[in-house]
Amino acid sequence: MKNKVKVLHTEWSDGWGGQEMRILSEMLTLREEGIESYLACREHATIKQKAEQNGFKVFALPFKGSFDLKTMFEIKKIIQNKKIDIVNTHSGKDTWVGGFAAKLANAKFIRTRHLGNRIKSSRLNFINEIADFIFTTGENIKNQMIKHNRIKPKKIISIPTGADETIFDPSKFTKQNSNEIFIGALGIVRSVKGYEYFIESAAILLKKYTNLKFFIAGDGPMLNKYQNDIKELNLEDKIIMLKHVEKTAQFLSTLDIFVNSSKSEGVSQAIIQALMMNIATVATDVGSTRDLHVKNNFLLCKPKNSKDLAEKIEYLITHKKLNINTRDYMVKNFSKKAMTQKILNSYKLVLNS
Repeated sequence: MKNKVKVLHTEWSDGWGGQEMRILSEMLTLREEGIESYLACREHATIKQKAEQNGFKVFALPFKGSFDLKTMFEIKKIIQNKKIDIVNTHSGKDTWVGGFAAKLANAKFIRTRHLGNRIKSSRLNFINEIADFIFTTGENIKNQMIKHNRIKPKKIISIPTGADETIFDPSKFTKQNSNEIFIGALGIVRSVKGYEYFIESAAILLKKYTNLKFFIAGDGPMLNKYQNDIKELNLEDKIIMLKHVEKTAQFLSTLDIFVNSSKSEGVSQAIIQALMMNIATVATDVGSTRDLHVKNNFLLCKPKNSKDLAEKIEYLITHKKLNINTRDYMVKNFSKKAMTQKILNSYKLVLNS
């Protein structure tokens, strides 16, 4: 691998969830390894501001659709002017324009697939097949793409987003003694996260237990909807929407139980972080969540099922915690260090192919 590898990331999404956080985390971590990263995204995207704040060069482009020729040729020009070695695309629309731009400019094309839902297997949906390499954030996503999207096994690898073990370290926090049990969820507030099931399970449990308090930390397009749902249940003092929380490790340190109620996932960063903090956890059995599941280190529940979710939370209320130190396993397999090494090895493989 040459001394200074240059990578251009492309992102159509304008939100600020796990996918966008993964991109920025990857850029920051690989900068420490000598990789020079750039970003192309839409003007109003939150990731643009975050990347610029961290000193990255960002190109604001329209990304109007999968066949936006203006954006495609702008990306081609950027690749040529900046001598980009690898274009790493992240969402559907930018994968088409970014992938074709990479091919036109003779750069390597890596597609990162973050989401757990299946990609349509139509022969017309061929963009992933022409990628030089594919990263997924979970084994289940990788296996789906091999089975349904004609991806060769040697061209794809699962690289879950790594959490920083120096930040998500329970020894750095002191938990306050309280008679109340704090139960929380963390993530962008949008439909796929299934917070309606978290709220419904909370309502079920609050009929039986008076010492529970539920928290949702995150912001997003469904915030007002869920706030209204909580108000209609008259549970505003028991289910609290905290909006965006900057210090996630500090938030997690206050919890007794962590809950992920998603309808779809890659490998959830929030679950990794909670397990690294040794917090008793319940998560829906979707996407690649099972990649994190070993020796009963957390409880799996059925997706879109408030009753089952409530039962699993109640088990943790009565048993307090499971009988395994989850942190050691998470640090070894799902840390930022583990993620970085896998990416560097893949870059080397792609550039030498």
